[in-house]
Amino acid sequence: MIRRFVRHLKEGFYGVGRHAAMSLSSASAVTITLLIISIFLIVTGNMQAVTQNIEGSVRISAFVAYDHEEQSQMDLLQAQIRSLPGVVSVEFSGKDQEFDALLATYDDENARSALETYREDNPLHNAFYVEVASGEVLEQTAQAIRQMEGIDSVNYGGESALMFVEALDSVRVGGAILVLGLSALAIFLIANTIKLTIYARSNEISIMRDVGATNGFIRAPFVVEGMIIGALGAILPITFTVFGYIMLYHQLDGVLFSQLFELVPPHPFVLWLSLILLGIGIVVGLIGSFMSVTKYLRWKR
Repeated sequence: MIRRFVRHLKEGFYGVGRHAAMSLSSASAVTITLLIISIFLIVTGNMQAVTQNIEGSVRISAFVAYDHEEQSQMDLLQAQIRSLPGVVSVEFSGKDQEFDALLATYDDENARSALETYREDNPLHNAFYVEVASGEVLEQTAQAIRQMEGIDSVNYGGESALMFVEALDSVRVGGAILVLGLSALAIFLIANTIKLTIYARSNEISIMRDVGATNGFIRAPFVVEGMIIGALGAILPITFTVFGYIMLYHQLDGVLFSQLFELVPPHPFVLWLSLILLGIGIVVGLIGSFMSVTKYLRWKR
């Protein structure tokens, strides 16, 4: 009798140890998956900020024809431009302002003095600088302004910038697909871990069924276990995200390469990333365990 008790005790410890090892292995797989997802979320979040920065810096320059320099004509043009869909603001710049801006581009005093002789017969145009809501309506708005009577020429110099924005969008889409793929992998790993746990407890499940336990009652502890595994797997990625990104931000002074590539400030960015990672871990664990135990219960009917 004592030998039997010792044997059962050993089997119990062995089962607990094996189960703990499987859970640790699954949590480690989730950790690696979430670490990769964290990196892509950081890259994607900063790409979004860079895209908005580029789109916000691209403006339409509309130059007024010489025969539409009366104030009433320019007021009418400004009202027409402002009424276009997607236009956020319209800023007027007179000939003198344009001339001063041109002079400011020269550092050589001799060149500035030579240009100053043209101020009296200023050949430059009055201009409107138009800001639009997004890069998607930039070209369409520029074309509409170009067709207005009284507009001499339109320049927005945004084709290369918009191509760059489109490239960033493609990278973001690719990153999102990768995140979904890694999440599916994590679900598969957790499902397999829970499946092994279910097989190890098949006798317990049979006894629970014999005494009238419902599928929901049997399923609940396994689902909770999967959620806990997912949450535990998110601890290290969250720590890496918070401290790693804050350190990176301060090391680079918040700028990557140039002022155009400003990093997103850590707060509340890292908080949202942490919540997303924790949510992904819990949801992945829930789905994986639910799928696994539901499949087993159906098979054992």
